[in-house]
Amino acid sequence: MSIRKRASGITLIGFLVMLVVVGFFAYMAMRLIPMYVEYMGVVKAMELVRAEPNSRNMSAEQVRRSLMFKFDTQYIESGAIPPESITVTRQGAASTLRIRYERRVPFIHNIELLATFDKAVSLSGADDE
Repeated sequence: MSIRKRASGITLIGFLVMLVVVGFFAYMAMRLIPMYVEYMGVVKAMELVRAEPNSRNMSAEQVRRSLMFKFDTQYIESGAIPPESITVTRQGAASTLRIRYERRVPFIHNIELLATFDKAVSLSGADDE
């Protein structure tokens, strides 16, 4: 009488399918993570502008120049955020800095990943602290 043990585990084909699926999502993460790291740098630069003394009285051009300088220190790619994406709106004594932009990253052949970022920071009250 022979006793056969039942084989358990994953087959080679199953392993390859799993490897392809995991590799696909890993590649997608490698393409998406830098976009979000860049966005975190944009948010940090906006907070630094907000913390500047007299930021609420700065003109829109002064705010853009200050942001562009801070983008360099935050390792944000030059030209990634067009100047027209940066707006400063004033309503009475309140000032709001808003950056709204899209980032496209090539993914596979003719497929791109698109991310839309929109962040607003109040410049009013930054001097009152």
